[in-house]
Parts: sequence; C-alpha cells; structure tokens
Amino acid sequence: MEFPDLGKHCSEKTCKQLDFLPLKCDACKEVFCKDHITYEQHKCTSSYKKDVQVPVCPLCNTPIPVRRGEMPDIVVGAHMDRDCKYDPTQQKQRIFTNKCLKEGCKRKEMMKLVCNQCHGNFCIKHRHPLDHDCKGGGRSISKAGYAAIMRASESNFRPTGSNKRSSNWYLQHNRC
Repeated sequence: MEFPDLGKHCSEKTCKQLDFLPLKCDACKEVFCKDHITYEQHKCTSSYKKDVQVPVCPLCNTPIPVRRGEMPDIVVGAHMDRDCKYDPTQQKQRIFTNKCLKEGCKRKEMMKLVCNQCHGNFCIKHRHPLDHDCKGGGRSISKAGYAAIMRASESNFRPTGSNKRSSNWYLQHNRC
C-alpha cells in the first residue's frame, strides 16, 4: 500500500526530500527535513525574529537592546549614528608602561618595581640593587644580604678553607 499524502517535501531548493516526520521552521513557517531545520542550514531570512541575541556596539562595547522583529544590524547602526559614546582620543590605555632604567634593558612591567636605595624603576630581572649596579643612598647591605654574598664567595673558594674564618671574623667585628 502506498500513502501518497503521507509526509511532506523539504522546502530547501537543493534537497526536496520526502520526509515522513517533517519539521516546521518557527521563524519562516516553511517545512524542512531534519538536515535543514536550523536557521543557518536553510538560510532563514526571518531568523532575526526568533534568534534573540543582544548585539554589542563594536565601538563603545555597550549592549544594544533590540526588540523582537527588528534587525540587529539596523539598530546597532542607528546607535552608532546617534547614541554611541565612543571617544577615539581615549584608546585602550597601555598596560606595560613602567620601563626598566637599567642601561640596555628595554623591558616594561605592569607594576612599578622601585629600588629602595636609588628609587629607580626596574624590571623583575634588575629589581635588586646588585642586579642594576645601584649607586643609591649609601645604605649598607643587611646582614642577610651580606651572608648571602659570603656564601656565594665561599662556594668559589672552598678548597682553601681560610675564607670561612675570615668571613666569621668580619661578621663578628662589623655589625651591620
């Protein structure tokens, strides 16, 4: 038995498939098969009525309210012509503005890294006084700093054994 009245043909011009469970587009009210039911697949000209999205102005990044049935492109264009608060003089401000003062270094940082001795601004690599040849306020190095220097120098001269005694003598007689 044949059922000539059962099912409908897909409204897509390139398809025309006979579908026994046809689907009706809720925007344009045409009948489509399962492969062409989405707005994009059948290039629905009425999709703006149902496809509710809030467009954003490309200039001022403000969401633009669009009523049902209005075309978003036209509403955004009208906003750009009348209500847009875009100011080209206030372009995006630069984030990395703190340039390192070490000679030859071109790095920039987001935050200021100020030396406690010379009060100069440096990058992370040159932030310590020993890394940027600090010629600051003449403050002496702390005990921890001096101990670190001595440990580094002892590792270079360990075989002789005389450095350890001289560095201890220096620490005892010169309280920083």
